[in-house]
Amino acid sequence: MRDIVIVAIVVICALTALRRPWVGVVLWTWLSLMNPHRFTYGFAFDAPLAAMAAGSTLVGFVLTKDKSSPVKGTPVVWMLIFMVWFTLSWLAGMNVAGDYEQWNKVMKIDVMIIVGMALLHSKLHIMTLCWVCVGSLALLGAKGGLFTIATGGSYRVWGPPGSFIADNNEFALSLVMTIPLLRFLQLQLREGWPRHAMTVVMLLCAASALGSQSRGALLAISAMALVLWWRGNKRLVGGVLMLLAGAALVAFMPDSWSDRMSTIQEYSEDRSAMGRISAWWVAWGIGKTHLLGVGFDPARPDLFAIHSPYPDYVHAAHSIYFQVMGNHGMIGFFIFLGIFVSTFIWAGRLRKEGLVHERAKWCGELGAMAQVSLVGYAVGGAFLSLAYFDLPYNIMMMVVLARVWTRQRAWEKEPQNIAPDHFLFRWLAPRRAGSP
Repeated sequence: MRDIVIVAIVVICALTALRRPWVGVVLWTWLSLMNPHRFTYGFAFDAPLAAMAAGSTLVGFVLTKDKSSPVKGTPVVWMLIFMVWFTLSWLAGMNVAGDYEQWNKVMKIDVMIIVGMALLHSKLHIMTLCWVCVGSLALLGAKGGLFTIATGGSYRVWGPPGSFIADNNEFALSLVMTIPLLRFLQLQLREGWPRHAMTVVMLLCAASALGSQSRGALLAISAMALVLWWRGNKRLVGGVLMLLAGAALVAFMPDSWSDRMSTIQEYSEDRSAMGRISAWWVAWGIGKTHLLGVGFDPARPDLFAIHSPYPDYVHAAHSIYFQVMGNHGMIGFFIFLGIFVSTFIWAGRLRKEGLVHERAKWCGELGAMAQVSLVGYAVGGAFLSLAYFDLPYNIMMMVVLARVWTRQRAWEKEPQNIAPDHFLFRWLAPRRAGSP
């Protein structure tokens, strides 16, 4: 039954995408982030659902007139440069055939981001994208949080199998990044039970992140919470509530969780930590000696023998920074930084531009929470290999599109009110003249 439901959703949305290709972008985002088909047990598990979504979207993209240039800002320019650079790095790498699958996976994600930049433009589009991104991960996070509570935190929480976030560490960081976006969506809801429900989901996502027993996620959620508190209007009340919630969650965790977190200070005795340090040395050596890097897999014994003081610790970098440096060299590393530094700056400007008009207030709130999410990514990503994961690039897309929306004073052209509960379903309604 689960297989039939998921395939039916994909087929209906894919057919809709032929006429309204922006729906296909949202469908692709859902499949890519949540991987719902990986939670089935029948024919849907290996069905080419993502290919179906991408194919229908590209056909609709060619046919539609409702599109514009995807190059809408500096972050997008950096991303296009990065796509060219990592392609050159792959072709000049040490294992072109072996790295093809990873290059193909990353390129598909980035191409769909660019297609989305060309197709999405209205508040309806941006908010639908946000609801789908956040909902995809928050649903998994809430499920993981309930599991953590039910088991007393005795077992680790894992992400969708076969995805970028299948590992407990990567899944935890994705949830840390999701919490500020949940707060943004909460601000868009009316007072009452919907807002309270959002608070519960945020707490469950935090419990799930902690239940993953990821040390990098602990650092990320601490940094994220600190910035979120600083951005709040009621710092005293907010600070007390955060401390109480954090203390309750930590107190709930078993002794094994505390023992694992304490190893942060004892990294020299932890083989996993030493393996990362060894990989960081290798990435630094590659960055200095290989202009284009060595491709998508620098975890090779011959490279560790040359560049690492611990050559027996052959290990993946587990850091977005050293991952990119080892893959694509020092220039690729700075291009990668350019994407997210410029996104952070644009989000800061979006916060100010959101004050221009009451109907642009949501843009300012999006910019503020996007910055908090990116702080979590920057801190947690220092210890995790998530350089190519969709969500940071989805955040970039939302920030750029919202800033273009404010610059064009689009509130003067769009309908006065779009209720939050219509964002996921309004595209099914009959199309009206002038509607997105």
